[in-house]
Amino acid sequence: MNRTKGDEEEYWNSSKFKAFTFDDEDDELSQLKESKRAVNSLRDFVDDDDDDDLERVSWSGEPVGSISWSIKETAGNSGSNSEQLKSRNSFSSYAQLPKPASTYSLSSFFRGRTRPGSFQSLSDALSDTPAKSYAPELRRPKGEYRDYSNDWSPSDTVRRLRKGKVCSLERFRSLQDKLQLLEEAVSMHDGNVITAVLIFLKRTLSKEILFRELEVRQVALRHLIHYLKEIGDQKLLLDLFRFLDRTEELALSHYREHLNIQDPEKRKEFLKTCIGLPFSAEDSAHIQDHYTLLERQIIIEANDRHLESAGQTEIFRKHPRKASILNMPLVTTLFYSCFYHYMEAEGTFSSPVNLKKTFKIPDKQYVLTALAARAKLRAWHDVDALFTTKNWLGYTKKRAPIGFHRVVEILHKNSAPVQILQEYVNLVEDVDTKLNLATRFKCHDVVIDTCRDLKDRQQLLAYRSKVDKGSAEEEKIDAILSSSQIRWKN
Repeated sequence: MNRTKGDEEEYWNSSKFKAFTFDDEDDELSQLKESKRAVNSLRDFVDDDDDDDLERVSWSGEPVGSISWSIKETAGNSGSNSEQLKSRNSFSSYAQLPKPASTYSLSSFFRGRTRPGSFQSLSDALSDTPAKSYAPELRRPKGEYRDYSNDWSPSDTVRRLRKGKVCSLERFRSLQDKLQLLEEAVSMHDGNVITAVLIFLKRTLSKEILFRELEVRQVALRHLIHYLKEIGDQKLLLDLFRFLDRTEELALSHYREHLNIQDPEKRKEFLKTCIGLPFSAEDSAHIQDHYTLLERQIIIEANDRHLESAGQTEIFRKHPRKASILNMPLVTTLFYSCFYHYMEAEGTFSSPVNLKKTFKIPDKQYVLTALAARAKLRAWHDVDALFTTKNWLGYTKKRAPIGFHRVVEILHKNSAPVQILQEYVNLVEDVDTKLNLATRFKCHDVVIDTCRDLKDRQQLLAYRSKVDKGSAEEEKIDAILSSSQIRWKN
């Protein structure tokens, strides 16, 4: 398409693309100068103190501050004017323009909080707003809170354990290191630290090695035995006693397992296996009594449960059982027998006399238990028979192995009548104890008669004010005080 000269000039003047002219060289050169000034202006934002540990280089690759950089920088500044004039003569001279030296470091973009006046970020530096933005403070690593290290010595580790600090024992791998750690713990005389080290050794050593080393370390051995008893590790405890050849402790530890057996029949069979274990003579007798007692309790429980369900026995109708007798102590079993089976013949398993002879119960324990059971039932005739004895001439006499003062207290606790209380108060031998009991339990006749026998007029007058006016006791006191046959001592 043919265009006129005027159309071509109008096209070039109206198009966004411009033809090359030497006159436009000044515009391109001015843009390069502005770029240079913008890059050099970044020096004002760089904190030289923060970049002491970084090596800064110029655009030419030379380290900033070096001798070669200083020479080139000086030569570049002196020759910049002449080179700018020569660049007007050819377009290719643009590539020969000296590159401005920059001391800007890219690592500054990734820094956090800096000191006042130091570089923050590129966007903050080029923006007109004076606001500063700071990077968020990150959480400290967990390792700093644990206070953890892998190069502690056994003594340092023990001291840290004693202070309650977190530390790992896994780094102690050899047997020598583990034993040294144990010795340090023992020398510290701290039971918690010793137990902690023993738990570590129990987990990382075989039983044979652990038992062998503890056999010559008695302090640590005692701690381990106590720890195993606390956690109930009976299997390892039995193995330890067997290794140490402690036969009695082995037997007692085995016997202690019966506490975990709830079924009475299974517990009885287990106790039977314990009879032949190497106990001491005294312990062997206790084990035998325990087995015999449980055997009898099973028989009594089965029989009484049948009688109670049948409802034909008066004692079970008036006083129903509140609990089973199985696994109860011997004294509780004796009380139960005195309460429900007191009059049974000696040949029966539930007879109190049979229990007394079988288990060799002392007279004091038997009388005390029988008195409590019969007094609770208010069987006063049985109480009287309990203390009545006959001599070889046939004379009867009351005798109490526990002392009549205790008999009076038990009878009063079970609401015995005054007449019965007075009878047993009179049997107390000590006069002061007798007066004290008679006054406390209001046994007036005992007090009056005792004061009369002591010829203590003042005490009798003092007691007169404690009885009811016009009562028989007051009249009795007046009659004694008016008697001329008594020679009072006061």
